[in-house]
Amino acid sequence: MKTVLLLVHDDAGQEARLQAALDLTRALNGHLRCVDVTPVATFAGDIDGAAQAMILAEERKVEAANRIALSTRLTHEQAPWDWIDVTGDIARCLMREAGLADLIVVNCKRDRVLDVEPRGVVSDVVTQSRCPVVAVPDTVRGIDVSGPAVVAWDGSPAVMATLRGGAPLLKLAASVEIFAVGDPEGAPAEAAAVYLSRHDIDATVRRVPASDRPDAQILEECAAVGAGYCLMGAFGHGRRREELFGGVTRRMLDAAQLPLLLGR
Repeated sequence: MKTVLLLVHDDAGQEARLQAALDLTRALNGHLRCVDVTPVATFAGDIDGAAQAMILAEERKVEAANRIALSTRLTHEQAPWDWIDVTGDIARCLMREAGLADLIVVNCKRDRVLDVEPRGVVSDVVTQSRCPVVAVPDTVRGIDVSGPAVVAWDGSPAVMATLRGGAPLLKLAASVEIFAVGDPEGAPAEAAAVYLSRHDIDATVRRVPASDRPDAQILEECAAVGAGYCLMGAFGHGRRREELFGGVTRRMLDAAQLPLLLGR
């Protein structure tokens, strides 16, 4: 786990993404790959594309200034990095660069119908990516990879895949707790602990009775142990973007006060 792919765009979530990506890159002795995306806006009735061209030109000016500012900062950080400028749909641009990435850093902000917020790409990125995705709340600065980590275990193929992909990161944690709400179907939490032990990761298992809001139970547990992040599988269904993730995943993304390590 060496290459950290970072979405760069001058928006409200950029600082949260940047600080988390730098922490991850330094902790993993890795390489930070910055993908600066200039999105292309579309407008109904813009027959000759004049409005689109005007907005695109302004966006490019903003991102050019953003590159200068961040490049200056990155030269003083203890992490190797490179930079790619791309134009287009944000999620598609990230996915074009994700084939050789080990982690992708985005925000917790979900896409919603008729919402053009550039940060809202986590649903598309997680469902298309073959590597784990770190989703960071806008208000969080950095990720504590050496602190406690909580694995929200539901026994699903999604959480198993995320556990396998995230094992190098879990190995850096001070402690790993596999937190199971109720009696999850699929692989038992104890099997996850055995798997991690083969990677020299000593994990404990904690079970609690299920309530009607397992997402709230998970977040309460993360707060109680002072977790640096929470690893979980992203499970979803349905064709509309609003239905892309299951209820627990959606509510976790909306309410999380710590980074989430997601996968499918």
